[in-house]
Amino acid sequence: MKRLLDVLREDLHLTGTKEGCGEGECGSCSVRMNGELVNSCLVPVLQAEGADIQTVEGLAFDGVLHPLQEAFLCHGGAQCGICTPGMLMAAAQLLERSPRPAMAEIREALAGNLCRCTGFIRIFESVAAAVDAESAGSATKLTTEQMHHAR
Repeated sequence: MKRLLDVLREDLHLTGTKEGCGEGECGSCSVRMNGELVNSCLVPVLQAEGADIQTVEGLAFDGVLHPLQEAFLCHGGAQCGICTPGMLMAAAQLLERSPRPAMAEIREALAGNLCRCTGFIRIFESVAAAVDAESAGSATKLTTEQMHHAR
C-alpha cells in the first residue's frame, strides 16, 4: 500500500515534501492532516482519504511566500533543503497555535525535525524573525488571510 508521501510526490507531483529517513524519525516529510502535523511517510494513503492535507506548497498564497518561507531565505534557515519543508510545516503549526512563541517554544515545536546541516540555530532564528516581523507589523507579517490559508 502506498504511503501518503508517495502519493504526494509521485502521483500529485507535490515534491516539496521530502523523504528523509522513511521511518518517521526525521520530520522531513511532515504535512498537516486535518490540522495536525503528521509524518507522511508513516501514513497509509487510505487513512488520508477525505482528509484536509496541507503540504509546504500550501504555505505560499497567491504567489507570495509565507513569512516563514521569507524568513528562512533571509536568515539562512534553509541549507540543503531536505529538512526545510518539515521545519516550515512544524513552524507554521506552532505559529497558528502560539503566534508569539518564546525561543524555548520554538525549539520544542521543532524538536521532532532533524537537520544535519545547520545545527538548528539559523532555523530557530528564522522562526523567531518571522515572529518579530509579525510583532513589528512589517511587510512580511503573517496576515489573517495567510494564516487561514495555511490550514
